[in-house]
This record gives sequence, C-alpha cells and structure tokens, in this order.
Amino acid sequence: MLKLQPTKMTLALAAAFSVSAAQAADNAPEALNTTPTTQGQTHVTADHMDGQMQDKLKASGDVVVIRDNQTLEADWLDYYQQQNRVKAGNHFRLTRDKDVVTGTTLDYWMDEHTGSAQQPSFQMGSPDTNNKPGGAKRSLAQSGIAFRGDGSEAQFTGPDQYRLINSRVNSCVVGDDSWYLKSSTLDLNYATNIGVARNARLEFQGVPILYTPWIDFPLDGSRKSGLLTPTFRSGTTGFDIALPYYWNIAPNFDATFTPHINLKRGTMLAGEFRYLEPDYEGSIYTEQLRNDKLTHTNRYAWYATHKQNLLPGLTFGYDYNYVSDTKYFDDFGDRTLQAINVNLLRQAWTKYNTNWQGGNLEAMLRVQRYQTLEDPLIPADQPYARLPQLTLVANQQLPSGFSFNLQGDLTRFSHPTLQTGDRFVAYPSVTWNLLDKSWGFFRPKFGVNYTKYDLNPLSNNTTPGSTITRTLPIFSTDSGLHFERDTSFNGSNYVETLEPRLFYVYIPAKDQSKIPNFDSSENDFNFAQLFSENRFSSWDRINAANQLTAALTSRLISAETGIERLRLMLGQRYYFRNEDTSLYGNQITLQNNSKGLLGSLGGDLDQAWRLDSTYEYNQDLAKTQRYNLQVRYNPAPGKTVSLRYRYGRYDQIGDTTQYGPLRMVDLGVQWPIVRQWYAVGRESYSLIDSKPLEHLLGVEYNDGCWTARVVVKRTNTLATTISSASKSTGIFFQLELRGLGSLGSSPTSDLKLAIPGYSNISDIRSN
Repeated sequence: MLKLQPTKMTLALAAAFSVSAAQAADNAPEALNTTPTTQGQTHVTADHMDGQMQDKLKASGDVVVIRDNQTLEADWLDYYQQQNRVKAGNHFRLTRDKDVVTGTTLDYWMDEHTGSAQQPSFQMGSPDTNNKPGGAKRSLAQSGIAFRGDGSEAQFTGPDQYRLINSRVNSCVVGDDSWYLKSSTLDLNYATNIGVARNARLEFQGVPILYTPWIDFPLDGSRKSGLLTPTFRSGTTGFDIALPYYWNIAPNFDATFTPHINLKRGTMLAGEFRYLEPDYEGSIYTEQLRNDKLTHTNRYAWYATHKQNLLPGLTFGYDYNYVSDTKYFDDFGDRTLQAINVNLLRQAWTKYNTNWQGGNLEAMLRVQRYQTLEDPLIPADQPYARLPQLTLVANQQLPSGFSFNLQGDLTRFSHPTLQTGDRFVAYPSVTWNLLDKSWGFFRPKFGVNYTKYDLNPLSNNTTPGSTITRTLPIFSTDSGLHFERDTSFNGSNYVETLEPRLFYVYIPAKDQSKIPNFDSSENDFNFAQLFSENRFSSWDRINAANQLTAALTSRLISAETGIERLRLMLGQRYYFRNEDTSLYGNQITLQNNSKGLLGSLGGDLDQAWRLDSTYEYNQDLAKTQRYNLQVRYNPAPGKTVSLRYRYGRYDQIGDTTQYGPLRMVDLGVQWPIVRQWYAVGRESYSLIDSKPLEHLLGVEYNDGCWTARVVVKRTNTLATTISSASKSTGIFFQLELRGLGSLGSSPTSDLKLAIPGYSNISDIRSN
C-alpha cells in the first residue's frame, strides 16, 4: 500500500509506469497545473492520495486529472488504473476540448470517453462570451452551435458524443433562460454534427409553443434532412401556414417539400429539387393547388433552370416558367411579382466561346418565347417569339492599335397576330486606339450596319411578303482626359479629379417606317446612354445622328480610404443636324440643336451621410424632364433614415408597370427606439393622386438569444381609366431563435428592398 504525505501531490500514471512517495513529493511543486505532453498519459493532482498504484487510487481535496484533451476537477476521486476509469464527486467539472460538464457524481472511462454523470449542467461548444442582450449571432462556421443546459443524467457515448436525459438546452449565454428545448432524450453527436431530440417541446418565455415526438437538426449550421420551421402569412389571399421538409439527398442534390394550408383556397403542395455537378447545375420548382375553393379550378406553377458545360467553351441551358392562369401572381404573389411577371420567359440556348491570341469569338443559338399574363381589361403587349435566334460577337486585335469587331444576328420572329419574318444583321467595325494613356484616350471607330428582312404575308393574305434591306454607315469617336491633384479640406487629405469627355457619332438619316419593330425599344436617357451610338435597343431601329456629347466629371476621393466623398457629373448632347428617327421608324425633326442636359451629384459625404441626385432637363420643351433626390443618414448598423423625392413628367410609377406623371415621396426608416427595440417603416406617397402607394410599419426586438419581428405591409394599385384601384395587405411575424432556426414568415427581404441601408438586427453587436 502506497501512503502519501498530506501535502499537494502529483502522479503521472501510464500503463507501465509508477512513482514512489519520495519522487511524488519531490516533484509536487513543479508538477502543479502542468499539462501532460505525452499522449495517453494521465496526471493526477490532489491534496491527499492513497491506494495501490496498479489497482485503485483514492484522491481528495482539489483533485485535478489531466489526460490528453480531457481535464477532470472534483472534490474526491477513485481512479482505477487498469481500466483508466474514474469515479468522482461530490461535485465535479469535466472538460473535453470545448465541452464542459459539471454535476454531482461521475463514472467515466477516460480512454473510451464513455460513462455517465448525475444532475449535470453542461456547455457544449464554445460559448459566445460577447453575446449579450442585443449582441451578435455567433459564427457557426467557427464553432458550431454552442448549447448549454441541464438534465437529470448525462451519458458520454464516445468522443464528442452525448446523450442527455430529461434535459433542457438553449444556445443563450448563462443567465438568459428566455427559451429552452426540453426533451426526454437528446443525442448530440459532434462527430457527425447531428442532434436528435425525442419527446421535444419548445418553450418560449416559459410558454410551450411547439411539440414534436422526434426532431433532428445540424449542430454546425450545415444541411440536414428534416422538418424546417413553419412559416405563416396573412393577407388579402387569406391566412397561409406552411411546414417545409428538407431532404439532403447528397452533397450536390437536395429537395424541399412544402405543404401549404390556405384557409380561403385550400391545400397547396410546393416542391423544389436542386442539383449541382462540376459540369452542370439547375433547379425545378412547382406549386400545385387542386380545386381552388374560390375559383373551383386547378392552380399551379412550374419553374425550371439548367446550365451545363458540354465541352470546353460550349455551354447549354434552359429557363422555363409557366403558371395556370393570368391571375396566379395576383392571388399567390406579392406586388413585386405582379409587376415583373407579366411575360414569363421560356427559352433554351447553347453558347460557344473561344479565345485566341488577341481575339475572342462568342456564338449563341437559342429559341425563346413567353407566356403573357394578359388582363382582359388591359391588353398586354405580347413579345415576339424567337424561333430560333443565332448571334455572333467577334473581335480581333490588329497591328498599330487597330481592332476588328463583328456583331451578327439571324432571327426568325413569330407572333400570333402581328407581322412575322426573318431578320439578318451584320455589323462589322474597326476601332483605332490612337491614344491610350493614364491621362487620356482617343478612339475613332467606323462600321457599317447591314440589315435584311424577309417578311411573311399577313394572316389575312391581303399583304404579300416582302424583302427590305437597310445599310447604314456608323462613325464615332470617343475621347477623354484625366487630371488629378492633391488637396485638403477640413483637416483631411483628398485627391481631386477633373475628367472631361467628348463623344461624337455620325449616322445618316433613313426612313425606317416600312421596317417592322420586332424587339426594339427606346432606352432610358441617362449617363450611360449619352455615350452610346444608338438610343434604341436591338436592331430594328437605328437613330440618325450627327451629334456631340460633352461631359465633365469631378470627384473628391479620400486619400486615406479611397472612398469617393463627392462626385459631380454634367453631360449634354449637341445636334449638328435636327433630323432623327422615331420608334415608329419615320423621320422627325428636332426642335433644338441640343437635347437632354443631365446632371448628377452624390457621394459618401462622411461616415453617416450619403447623397444621390440626378437631374434631366428637356430642351425641346424647355422644362424639367425628371429629377431624383435621395438623402440617407446611416451612422451605424440598425440606424438608417432615407428620404427620396422623385419627379417625372412621364415616368414609371414605383415598381409597377404603370406610367404617367410622377411626383413621389419615399421615406424609409430603421431606428432603435428603446434598448433592444427597433422601429421599421416605409411610406411611399404619390402627390399626383394624393394617395399612398405603400405603407410598411413594424417593430423588431433583438434579445441576443432570440429576435422577433412584426411587420404590416399594405400596397395600393392606382386606378386607371379601365381598371379600379386595388389594395393588398400582408402581415409578417417571425420568431428567430439563435442557433436553432425561426418560426413564422420572414419579412427581411421586403425590409431590405423597402428601406435603403436596412440591417438585419440579428447581426448587430451592441455596444
């Protein structure tokens, strides 16, 4: 029997190693709090030790056992060396890497990492010590989900594996018991990063809000098959509840099935399948509603995308969108979906791209048509189908700064009621990069646009087919200078620039009224369009031009950060000849020799203030055409106020498809009102109609461990001569539990679109 003196002693124990009492006593002062460096060796430190070295060791008083990555602290200890087994009490603390378990008694095999503990309290994973009420969400990529809690028993089932009996857990800091996941058994396997709870219920502020007999979830934020949190939505289409199920088929395949119960319309099933391979990727999504209770019809939608690399430089893809009826997005979408989904795209394409020394070639073949969701009271302008279209873009560097460019297009246009036919376009051009320096450039360009139309007879056979050709030479010159100097203002250093630019275009006037307009439209007049040859899109219309664009840009750039603190831009187009071409193809005469004075002023004035403004003056009418002014104050995340005023003589109203005179004020706010509480709101108001376009009002609460949002959104559609105004209301409620997921319908995407500078409060760290 080995007897040790009543002073703090340390033993280093291995399978075939022991020390004498004298050796233990001599080494005691130096061995205190020393971490073993030998793998598989156990160090025991205590106030009192006795027992048989190769059999059982009893220790008491500040006992510390260290073996590999495991540290055990206890009031007393029985250590069985042959089995490398410990029994500890009256109070113990076991640390395994980042996991800490405390309790009353422990029976534990240190080699197998197995055993059990009574009345445990535990911290699994690295606690987020910075997470305070109003704090930040911990990075899952760095440390996984840090659970803490307690139970009646903890079973150690292997390295990084636990089973907790009658436990309650959350991912909050100590002292924050705002919510718990309670279960009869909870398995936490950090080797596979999967948690499984049985007979589980979720309690929030002491109130049960969810029960499930079985649930599994990822412990590291990765993908995991299982039920997702339910979502709720309330609006004019009725109250809707959805319970998604996620199926993680493989690392590169997954599917989501979402049954919806709509109290007004019935049960809808939605499904999405996604796939990702090195050479191809895509998704398929559908919504199916059998026998809508209000319309007594089947309602459905299909969306599919695919993109694939067939050979080096050769790709293939398709986009498919289809809905059962024209009112689908009115009933099952929001205002944005109603606006953008008037023409649903369906196309398939293959593209080839290759590079050679100093050159590039890109060719594409596609077929394209649309499903037009036409309101019976408002006939829609159905686009032409392209069946098929072949495009070619090529460029080649030549000696002495020259380059050759070629654009080609061959398209067959189809339409149920309008003129159809084939269009061939060839536009070769040569650009001379005469000057290309850091302080300036000068690039003349000359090309010829040749277009040929083979038109089919109209369906009534009263108009025979015909062939029309158009040949237009195009000459342009782009030039600019760049000056800069160092300056200082208000104690800060800046770089001030002055950038004049001239752009000249010549295109002879030609009557194009007999040429059909398959796919051309007039581009918006802005700074980018000032430096383009043609103000029309596509090839059916080419404007006449003998014009010079003059522009001047000046920037004030911070020398320390490179941030553009202020930007001033002025531009104007001058016409040397007043002939031009309208969208209808006929020749028109301009009233003035100059048109379209544009101005812009903006920049990050300081760390909190940002200014954006544009102004357009119509010299034909000698009136302001449009202007936009937006000021945003954003001193910190979660604090933003933006005020915007838009004026237009004839412009798009909001994000709708309606056009008309525009006088609109838009106010967006996110601001803390009291500690941890944030108010969010948006008011979009039409001064012309004296009516709001959108109300959005809500509150957000960030407790650090959970976040709640309640948002009400109401949109109005303005009345026209053939349709009446309509209103829609949506109510969003979301409860987000840190590290576990969220319940309800998230309004964050709507808030980001509605409020410039909006910040997700779950990511905001308090001061």
